[in-house]
Order: sequence, then structure tokens, then C-alpha cells
Amino acid sequence: MARKKQIIIPFAILAVGIVALIGFSGMKKPPEEKAKVDNTPIVAVENISVASMILEVSSYGVVKPKYETTIVAQVSGEIVELSDTFVRGGLVKKGQLLARIDPNDYHAALIDAQANMASARAALEKEVAQGKVAEREWKVITNTSPTELSLRKPQLAQELARVKSAQASVLRAERNLKRTEIRAPYDAMIDNRVIGLGSFVSTGSQIGKLLGTDIAEVRLPVADNQLQFLIDQGRDAKVRLIGVYAGQSVEWIADIDRDEGVIDEKSRMGYLVAQIQDPYHLTSPNGINKETPLRFGSYVQAEIIGIEIASASIVPRYLVINNKVAILDNESKLHYTEVDIIRQQGANVIVASGLHDGDQLIVSALDYPVDGMKLALAGDEIIDDNSSDDVDENSETQVAVNDNEGE
Repeated sequence: MARKKQIIIPFAILAVGIVALIGFSGMKKPPEEKAKVDNTPIVAVENISVASMILEVSSYGVVKPKYETTIVAQVSGEIVELSDTFVRGGLVKKGQLLARIDPNDYHAALIDAQANMASARAALEKEVAQGKVAEREWKVITNTSPTELSLRKPQLAQELARVKSAQASVLRAERNLKRTEIRAPYDAMIDNRVIGLGSFVSTGSQIGKLLGTDIAEVRLPVADNQLQFLIDQGRDAKVRLIGVYAGQSVEWIADIDRDEGVIDEKSRMGYLVAQIQDPYHLTSPNGINKETPLRFGSYVQAEIIGIEIASASIVPRYLVINNKVAILDNESKLHYTEVDIIRQQGANVIVASGLHDGDQLIVSALDYPVDGMKLALAGDEIIDDNSSDDVDENSETQVAVNDNEGE
């Protein structure tokens, strides 16, 4: 009997264990299903704007007068008169008297020259008369021919030469007398004056310096590779000059007058010369910028107006790789498109073709970008199917509860 118990008890324990295992397995809750994770890369985009664009070439320079003249004395003497406007910064008109050298000695020299010319003329007339007498006398003599000397022709030529010399002396005296008046050769501004009233000047002494106010010029350095963006390499192009006057930024319009035609040995730059008519607005009382003269010596930034691009867009330079940019197409897929870059402008590049108005340019970085890969925008909402199912189940449960309450 005991032996049977030893055999039955293990089997009984095993059966109880199996039943307990089955019971515990039935009580265990099934594992919850995890929501599906959307691994679609999220990117940021910017809309491309395509429009016509006029290119500009930037430069700089200093405003200078086209004409600068150092005035020197052409005769010697004492300064006996000075104009009130003959001071630094003074504005003078063409032909205006600036200074006068004592003219008394030159008046006397002119009178002396005129007297000598009158004497030479009288001697010439006397010699002409004597020549006519000699010619009549020789007509009476028929057996010999008269010589040049007998007709007094050499004497006549000598007196004629003396008259011409006297005329030259008169002209020289008149010119020297005129040079005692120092006048402005053109409309100008006084840059400096180195004489004073009572000063003695000799021929060649410096009197002062004038700056012409009719035309101002600015030499604009331009790199050779920038000329391609200008019409006809910049000839006759318009220029916007930007400077400061009375603490305010002011803009003036100028024209390219010429290309200097050489490359600077140090900077390796060519130079275009811009001209501004009447920079101080002295001859155009009703002109633009009447109260904002473009002063000589001013430093200005220049924007030279260049060619026009019919369809251009601006793209950050760092987004261009091997002349291609990443675009998000209508199917939310990455697409690389090749672009035609015509110019680099700071941190951007100007694209002439390859992009269209409204294209979505991908501006965020991707770890492993592949052409055609699926992308999502940062603002898009991702709907989870499991969450929808949960909502439906909750709704059904709520309905069941309500029904039970009704019962």
C-alpha cells in the first residue's frame, strides 16, 4: 500500500503543478501593442521667389574735382589787391579777379613800347618816301639799270623789321600788364592761398590752388571678373554714390565717363571713372539734392548698375552642392535639381535658371539624404492608427455603459 502511495503522490503533485500553471497562464494579461513610430525625416523649407533682377557691382572711392589748377605769378611785383573771396573754401566764377600785382611798371613798359613802335612807323614811312624818290630819279637815267641798293629796298626792309619788332614789344608789354591781374580760369573753389596783401612775388611764384566745381570725379576700382556683370563693361553706366552728409546717409547719381584702360600693379584692379555734374549745385538752383552737396574729399560707396536677369532667385550658398539644391516636390519627396549660378553675392548665390517660383527649398540638414526619399514638414501632424482604434474602443465602451445605466 505504501508503495502505491509513493508512486501516486509524484504524479498528483505533477498534475497539480500543471493545473496551477494553466491557471496562472490564463490570469496573465497579454502584452500591450506599442504604437507604430513614424521615422520619416522632418525638414524645414523656404519658398523660392523668382523675379527679374538688376545686378550691381559694388565699389568705393574718394570724390575729387576733375580740374585742379595751381596758380602761379607770370610777372614779378607787389600784391596790391586781394579779392574777399580769395580764401580757402571761397567760391569764384570764371574770370573773377583774385589778386592784382602792382601794374605801374608794366604801364610804363607799355607806353615805352608804344613810343618805339610810333618811331619805327615814322622811320618806315620816311624810307618809303625816299625809295619812291630814288625810283623816279632812276627813270630819268636810261643807259643803266638800277640796283636794289640804289632803290633803297634794303633800307626799306630794315625799317619794316624795326616796325615788326616794335609791334612785338607792344604785344609783350600789353600781355605783361594783363598778367598783373590774376583771374580764375573757370568756376572754382579756393583750395588754398599762399600770398598776402603786400607780398612780393616773382615769376613762377605760387599764388594758390583752385578746384573746379563744374565736374567731380570718383575713381572706382573694379575687379576684372566683375566687368561681365556690367553693360558694355560699364561704359556710360549709371552709378549710385552713397555717402554721409551732416550725419545722414545721402545718395547721389553719377555716370561712368571712362575706363582708365590699365590694371593697377599693386591692387590688380581696373578703374572706372564716374562723373558728377555740378556737385555743389551752384548752377542748378532748382536741382535735386540742393542742400546736399557732394563735397570734395568725401568717401563714398558706389553701386554700379549692371545687366538685368529676367528670372533670378537668391539661394544661401551653403545649400548648393555641386551646382545642385534639394527641393521638396509635390509628393513630399526630396528631389535634387541642377541650378545655373551666375554670381556669388556674400553668403548667397544668384541663380539664373533651374528653379521656379514657389519651389520649396529644403534648408535643414539631413543625415543621409537620398534623391526620392520621403520627407515631412515640421508643421505636419502625424495621425497614429492605434490611437484612432483606442478612441473607437473608448467610444463603444462609453456607449455600453450608457446602455447598462438605461437598463
